[in-house]
Amino acid sequence: MSAEASPTALHRTPLHALHLELGAKMVAFAGYDMPVSYPEGILAEHRHCRTSAALFDVSHMGQLRLVGDDAAAALETLVPVDVIDLGVGKQRYAFFTNSAGGILDDLMITRRERDIFVIVNAACKDADTRHLITNIGHRCQVQPLPERALLALQGPQAVTALARLDASVAGLTFMTGKSAVFDGIECFVTRSGYTGEDGFEISVPAEQAEALARKLLAQPEVRPAGLGARDTLRLEAGLCLYGHDINETTTPIEAGLTWAIQKVRRRDGARHGGYPGAATIDGQMGGNVGVKRVGLLGLERVPVREGATIHDAQGHKLGHVTSGTLAPTVGHPIAMAYLAANHALPSHEVFADVRGKPQPMRIAPMPFAPHRYFRG
Repeated sequence: MSAEASPTALHRTPLHALHLELGAKMVAFAGYDMPVSYPEGILAEHRHCRTSAALFDVSHMGQLRLVGDDAAAALETLVPVDVIDLGVGKQRYAFFTNSAGGILDDLMITRRERDIFVIVNAACKDADTRHLITNIGHRCQVQPLPERALLALQGPQAVTALARLDASVAGLTFMTGKSAVFDGIECFVTRSGYTGEDGFEISVPAEQAEALARKLLAQPEVRPAGLGARDTLRLEAGLCLYGHDINETTTPIEAGLTWAIQKVRRRDGARHGGYPGAATIDGQMGGNVGVKRVGLLGLERVPVREGATIHDAQGHKLGHVTSGTLAPTVGHPIAMAYLAANHALPSHEVFADVRGKPQPMRIAPMPFAPHRYFRG
């Protein structure tokens, strides 16, 4: 039996026993034994997040801190986003790039009083840590935080539930963070998430994670949710999943992530370039891009999954699907795909190959379900 298939070889988060107690269906994911769903099922969990508040265990993600006066400038040499001007308490989406402009991982960075707090994807955290130490370890301290767990409380009622434990969190707006004390448990919380809803991500000491999770689940608005609902929610929100919708062969421009590159880091900006793949990315910003990530809305009720080829009415291949599902909120099949740029046109009709049958789909704007972030 392979290491991935053997439950004893999988890492466990600090909430593992609680997941089993709650009746979770567990699956191997990024080297961890993780809950994919609970007894109510993925559809119910998805809908509860859209209407109330859902609690996700995301402790498999990597948490690090960069310490030192030069940390912000050092990090800017690895990402095409503005870190130097990021204010204390502010959060920003970023991505590590390689020499070809491809994405090594996407990440969240938060400027704090004494450090830069970084959250990276579970499957990439070891490589990301090596990447940081190798390239900027001489300019700042790179400190992994394996002793911390991460919880995500998402949904329109998340603030109501969390504010009962620390009223100050209601003052946060989207992409800001602060230290908070939830019924005696000291945490760092950001108003952010991966569902398109208002919500929070909470970094908590691992030994207190279960206690905090139980306090949150005791709130009337909150129910647990697993990886299945997390995936359908983020897909409706048009958010990329690393290793599927973005990877080391896709650039931020091809992926439609140009919005995440601030003007100061773009061509002709005061601090443009200076990161891996800058020449490629600057060139693509000028319009020289061959493929683009697009949203697809199914015109029939047949789900279209990752890997399906996309072609035109004459059968010419145009690209491929990277994520797809039957979207609970939208009520239609939805997908993300990379298409030849000259065919990535609004409302353009294409066909997905599903078990040898062409399924009509229309290029649609993302997000598929509107974002409901709290911006104050």
